[in-house]
Amino acid sequence: MTTLAILTAAGSGTRLGREIPKAFVPVGGVPMIALAARGLADSGAVDAVVVTSPPGRAADMVAALGALPIPVEVVDGGSTRQASVAAGLRRADASTDVVLVHDAARPLAPPALVARVVAAVRSGHPAVVPGLPVTDTIKRVAPDAGAPAPPGDDTTPVVERVVDTLDRTVLRAVQTPQGFDRELLQRAHAEGAARAAAEHLAATDDAGLVEALGVPVHLVRGDSAALKITTPYDLAVAELLLEGR
Repeated sequence: MTTLAILTAAGSGTRLGREIPKAFVPVGGVPMIALAARGLADSGAVDAVVVTSPPGRAADMVAALGALPIPVEVVDGGSTRQASVAAGLRRADASTDVVLVHDAARPLAPPALVARVVAAVRSGHPAVVPGLPVTDTIKRVAPDAGAPAPPGDDTTPVVERVVDTLDRTVLRAVQTPQGFDRELLQRAHAEGAARAAAEHLAATDDAGLVEALGVPVHLVRGDSAALKITTPYDLAVAELLLEGR
């Protein structure tokens, strides 16, 4: 039996302020997608990778990936992350018993983290996510009905009303790769397929689709290096982390 990793890389990355898809943006001179794929391959726990690419950019994606020691296939992604994962999941066959779903936007996820997730799935936990304790105070908010409408710029702050303060001791910031029994993940995507086409309905992670089935999801220790690159600030932090390695 084998482990297949689906590496989602179809996002535009507009919040990063670049004119190229986020997966092609270099971190330390290396395309983000190449770093993420190497982390999966170097774990020793992944047998093959399927990369979901921006439609029409498959050749560019292959070039950005470079040579890897395990088989890699590039497929067109969908309009949402959920749709992209579903496209990658269709490449899994009967020999695949574990599927990882990883984001190219977390290119520095250590190989040890990848191996830890796979090991947890193979030990009998069919849905596993890595996560870290939340260190900030987290408050739940609601719109303030008495606040003036914002002018459309940053000159006047939008005022929100604090509803309550959450107990951070039971909160975790979830990362990727997330690991699943293949048949469970396929069932979760089949049940949630109606959500995939619309961004406001689509699942933000695959564990959410499994939770919707009523199946328990388990958590293993994450890693601070597996930060998600969304903004220029995140990219600068990732560059420093990579330099420190």
